[in-house]
Amino acid sequence: MIRVVIAEDQSMVLGALAALLEIEGDLEVVGRARDGEEALAMCREQRPDVLLTDIEMPRRTGLELASAVKQEKLPTRVIILTTFARGGYLRRALEAGASGYLLKDSPAEHLANAVRRVKAGGRVIDPELAAEAWSEPDPLTDRERQVLRMAGEGQSSADIASTLHLSEGTVRNYLSEAISKLGAANRVEAARIARDKGWL
Repeated sequence: MIRVVIAEDQSMVLGALAALLEIEGDLEVVGRARDGEEALAMCREQRPDVLLTDIEMPRRTGLELASAVKQEKLPTRVIILTTFARGGYLRRALEAGASGYLLKDSPAEHLANAVRRVKAGGRVIDPELAAEAWSEPDPLTDRERQVLRMAGEGQSSADIASTLHLSEGTVRNYLSEAISKLGAANRVEAARIARDKGWL
């Protein structure tokens, strides 16, 4: 049996994914997580073969989750399942250690086959998305991305500085660099551009 944990913050989607996989004779869903922290705890405890995770989730994104699984050397291979057909996200997913990147509008039968291929050591990636991922490199550093994401959520420079244990001046410098690199007029526009490209 191939043991799978699913991480998805929308209950209906989580239930549908589990049902799709459980009709397959060789797949067993051993955990259903509603956020990234819960998913990581399940991976540590259950040590599944495959983690199927969304990107946008509370308490830890799918990309952060993939990175944590890799850093902790867990025996789990990660497939990102998302609505975001963005090359930037794919590139970051692969850098974080993901073995697969599937879109939620893929045919249902592709999902079970992807889980099997990834468990066997293969990779599963949309070919058009793969070409796009390397056509435009992500200009942001990890810290610029982190600060810009928080600014895009409406946090002030003071709030960001306090959370990240930085000075307000340093936060403003990161934001200024990110805005400049993205050719944006302000932090809100910079966050929108970066999100559209899959860089946030």
